[in-house]
Amino acid sequence: MKKTTGFTRIINAVGYSLSGFKAAWVNEEAFRQEVILVCTLMPIGLWLGQTGVERAILIGCLFLILLAELLNSAIEAVADGLSEEWHPLIKRAKDLGSAAVFVSLCGTCVIWLLILFD
Repeated sequence: MKKTTGFTRIINAVGYSLSGFKAAWVNEEAFRQEVILVCTLMPIGLWLGQTGVERAILIGCLFLILLAELLNSAIEAVADGLSEEWHPLIKRAKDLGSAAVFVSLCGTCVIWLLILFD
C-alpha cells in the first residue's frame, strides 16, 4: 500500500483527528465535562491574564487537560479491546492514564492560583 504524502496526508490527518474528537465526545463523559470546563475557563483566562505570556499559560494548561484525557481515553480503548477480563497490567495502564489526567488538572489549578494571586 502506497503511503500518502504532501497535502493529501495533511487532509487525511485532519480527518483522523476529527474522528478522534467525535469518538471522545460521543463515548467519553469525562472529555465532554472537560471541554465544558475549558470553554468556560478560556475566556476567563483571556480576561484575567495581565500579559500575553500569562494568557498563554492560563490557556495552554487548559489544552493539556484535554490532551491528557484524549490519551487516557486512547489507552482505555486499546486496553478494553485487548481483553474484557481483569488483568493487572490492563488495570495499571488505565490507572496510569487516569493519573495523567489528574496531574494535568492539579497542574492547571496550581498555575491558575499562582498567576491569579501573584
